[in-house]
Amino acid sequence: MLGRILSMLQGGTGNVAEVLAGKHIVIDVRTPQEFAGGHVAGSKNIPLQQLQGRMNEIPSDVPIVFCCASGARSGSATSAAQAAGRTAVNGGPWVNVNRLLAGSRS
Repeated sequence: MLGRILSMLQGGTGNVAEVLAGKHIVIDVRTPQEFAGGHVAGSKNIPLQQLQGRMNEIPSDVPIVFCCASGARSGSATSAAQAAGRTAVNGGPWVNVNRLLAGSRS
């Protein structure tokens, strides 16, 4: 049970890796200042507080991989997107998403 909760908060790598292997979009829900300090190449920055009002900027025909600093905000974003009928996974920390993407390119 604890493992499942941690996976939800931090982004489990299993389903995330599968989504990253196909067509996807990475949305970083950190603040613009955090995003400027480092982010996944090609990701789009939509701070969590703005997500509801900017959901129309995210293509609806591809899965969304949300990321942030720790996995908590991306977990909230994932829940909100899924509630809106979108296919979304919690990628957890952006550095983990970066690592998974680097591994899929090798």
